Amino acid sequence: MAGTAYRKPNVAAWRVQEQELVERWRAANERLRVAHAGLAGGAGTPDEALRREAEAARAEIENLRRQVARLKREFLSGKRY
Repeated sequence: MAGTAYRKPNVAAWRVQEQELVERWRAANERLRVAHAGLAGGAGTPDEALRREAEAARAEIENLRRQVARLKREFLSGKRY
């Protein structure tokens, strides 16, 4: 029961954290999609700013993947919910 009492106040915070993670994931994917569309549709050489934006979006997605993996480990180990 002590574990349950510890988890209850954290559930709302965990849900907010997960929702923010989902929103960041969607935003990063949208930035990557827009950058790729700009790179694919451009005439001549691709814009350097679009390349940097695509690389930054890829890095953000990779960071988010690590965070999702950490949350999954916490969930599977019983430390979350």
